[in-house]
Amino acid sequence: MRLADCLALVEIKYRTISIALVFVIFMSLLSSCNIVKRVKAGEHLVTENVILEDDKKTKEERINNIVIQKANSGMQGIFNFPLKLHVYNLARPNIDSIIDAKILSNPNKVRRKTNLLSKKQFDKYIQSKRDFNSWLKRTGEAPVIYNQNKTEKTASNLNKYYAKRGWFNNTVDFEVNKDSNKRANVTYKVVKNEPYTLDSIKPFISSPAIDTLYSDFSKASYLKQGDQFDEDNYERERERINTYLRNSGFYYFGQDYIRMVIDTIGTNHKVNTELIIADRSIRGGDSTITRPFKIYKIKEINIFTDDNFDNRFKAISDTTTYKDYTLYSKNKLKFRPNALTDAVFINKGDIYSDLARSRTTRYLNDLQMFRYPSIDYVENEKDTTLTANIYLEPRKKYTLSFDPEINQSNIQTIGFSFSTGLKIRNIFRGAETLEVTGIAAIGASKDRSDDASAFFDINEYGGNIRLTLPRLFTPFNTDKIIPKYMSPNTIINLSATSQQNIGLDKQTSAGIVGYNWFPSNTVSNTVELFNVQFVKNLNTDNYFGVYTNSFDRLDNIARDIGYINPSESLEDPTNNFDPADVFIDDVLTGNTSLTPQDDEYVSVSNIDERKDRLTENNLIFSSSFDYKKDKRQNIFDNDFSVFKWRIELAGNLLSNLSEVFGASKNDNGNYEVFGVAFSQYFKTEIDYVKYFDFGRNNIFAFRSYAGIAIPYGNSNSIPFAESFFGGGPNDNRAWTAYNLGPGSTNTTDEFNEANFKIHLSAEQRFGLFGKLRGALFVDVGNIWNVLDNVEDENATFTGFKSLKNIAIGSGFGLRYDFDFFVLRFDVGFKTYDPAQELDNRWFRDYNFRNAVYNIGINYPF
Repeated sequence: MRLADCLALVEIKYRTISIALVFVIFMSLLSSCNIVKRVKAGEHLVTENVILEDDKKTKEERINNIVIQKANSGMQGIFNFPLKLHVYNLARPNIDSIIDAKILSNPNKVRRKTNLLSKKQFDKYIQSKRDFNSWLKRTGEAPVIYNQNKTEKTASNLNKYYAKRGWFNNTVDFEVNKDSNKRANVTYKVVKNEPYTLDSIKPFISSPAIDTLYSDFSKASYLKQGDQFDEDNYERERERINTYLRNSGFYYFGQDYIRMVIDTIGTNHKVNTELIIADRSIRGGDSTITRPFKIYKIKEINIFTDDNFDNRFKAISDTTTYKDYTLYSKNKLKFRPNALTDAVFINKGDIYSDLARSRTTRYLNDLQMFRYPSIDYVENEKDTTLTANIYLEPRKKYTLSFDPEINQSNIQTIGFSFSTGLKIRNIFRGAETLEVTGIAAIGASKDRSDDASAFFDINEYGGNIRLTLPRLFTPFNTDKIIPKYMSPNTIINLSATSQQNIGLDKQTSAGIVGYNWFPSNTVSNTVELFNVQFVKNLNTDNYFGVYTNSFDRLDNIARDIGYINPSESLEDPTNNFDPADVFIDDVLTGNTSLTPQDDEYVSVSNIDERKDRLTENNLIFSSSFDYKKDKRQNIFDNDFSVFKWRIELAGNLLSNLSEVFGASKNDNGNYEVFGVAFSQYFKTEIDYVKYFDFGRNNIFAFRSYAGIAIPYGNSNSIPFAESFFGGGPNDNRAWTAYNLGPGSTNTTDEFNEANFKIHLSAEQRFGLFGKLRGALFVDVGNIWNVLDNVEDENATFTGFKSLKNIAIGSGFGLRYDFDFFVLRFDVGFKTYDPAQELDNRWFRDYNFRNAVYNIGINYPF
């Protein structure tokens, strides 16, 4: 190793050690701060709460959350470091007295500072000290002082908790260990004793109509003989019975009519239960009468199609009867009747059902045609029937949007873009939505192949047409396979874009026919029946002007072998890259000193293969299926999982048609459509995300992902747009996007991609100050080539042994929650770099100089 390299290595290691040493010293100084600094004499800081369940420590979150007086955050965390408490302790409890004693009580000091700052600035200076002290208190966390009453309350709550779970005879004691350093540890000792189990369940049902259904709705009961008593199951059972009866025609039934009475006296740890369902109470004036519950049926359904505030005094002018529905309009009816009745699950002659009501409301909302649709039921006094009135307030038929934007990027110094969109609702009177959008952009750049500065030489324009149909647009009936309560819809989308002086100046056209439906609140399905994409590269001669690293590599090889003089370049004076193409051809045809065994020859061959693939036009005709199961209940839920699966097949239809019609093949043995060899491949992706909520903003998140795209038939490689890449703010954060892999290759290509990918991420998130969050993360994964035309062993996945080339990145991050989005900053370090020599991969560049800094919006997964 050269002396300069040795010195550089020593300098890097020295700086790394220095940074680590400063960090350790800082943490040590904070740790040395007295955490009981603000604890008064005779008081004790709660440092730990332990719950012993039959002499065994329990870590169950639900039980530990019963403790009223929890220790300060961080006290029992991973690092056992109460940062917020330390921040709070930095604040002065008597800041006004300190300011008065050190500044205000000294007239000379006040006069000097006033003369220096002015009276107004001096007052702001004094106030800033008070404000900063207040900020420390707000940001920090006051010490948790032991309180006997709160401890006794916690013990009482624990006793109640275990009693609700069937341990009626449990006992709870506590011990408090106070030391001379003003610290206190609290230990709660729970002895559960023998639990109680369910025995007999006797129904007492007053209404005959409900009593006749008991044998049916009792089959799915949460209360099973022999199960341990659990009070929550009684509440679940009340909710289940209420739901069942509300969907069985009992319009006036409510959960308050259900009571559970338990008996445990002299039962030898058995629980006998009485299920009591009372008659309906009807209030009239000052008296209340009881009547048996009755089953109500739907007599008629009325749909008011234009109910809004503006026409509230108008009379009905248009009445239409369609099947069993009557549609009323104060103006002319603007919808085809079946477009509205298909969204209604309430049918004439059916018994009343909450489920039909909620499905109708959901479907009407999914149409996005109306504002807050509502459903009212009116009892017909002569019989046990109901009239359902559905009130609809149409949204505006036309909506226009504008979106101007100013941006910068690595290819333009400044850019301006403008997009506009027109949404037309109910365009064909069948509740369809048509969206037409257009985009135009211009930008200023300095092209590598042109020494003259060009202003606004970049431009991009395009358009998109999207039609949404609130049903499956198919030639056959699919109601039995996909019922309408799953809110099925059809998407037809057409788009086209054109770029100039962006990359290779692409023209892209695409068309999609797809179906969506939602079997449940957590599951969504999407089928793209046809997805056609055509990509045409208009400026392939500028390939080496875009992929400059490949050109520089060729340039260096040409000089090294004497193909050109050291002062020359493969780029001619006219900024043309034809000499580079000539050099590639000469190398591959044996007109240079390089042989296929030489590393430089392999590099030139790989560059040529990559150039051919990235400059070829692409025609993709595919079909796909997407399945998603998202168990997240709302945006505040931090204990959930999300599973996604996608499968895609491309080129099969075109391949079969080409064979049937005997189409000819090109020189490479591939079928062509409109002069372009279409892509044929199989692609699948699996993505699983799991969150674990440990309380107090402490969340552990995990993600696993795998994807593979296998070319076959008419293709021996995957189109660039369908390939996988590694790195970036939402992937392996220790590498920039497209900079990782494939495999153990140490390529300098601008865009590294492959057709097989594995990725795993784990992230521990925790609260810091207010809405500021911290995170520690580990990202694992890489990309490889498999079953395609890439022959480089370092880039190819050949089996489990290739997993030694998996990359590991780790780091830390900060997030600030703005409620409607999260601003994220992550620092990633290369922990295990497969691009290095096998025995020198761990912590090779693990320092801030070689770290990757990522800024992103919202969490990475």
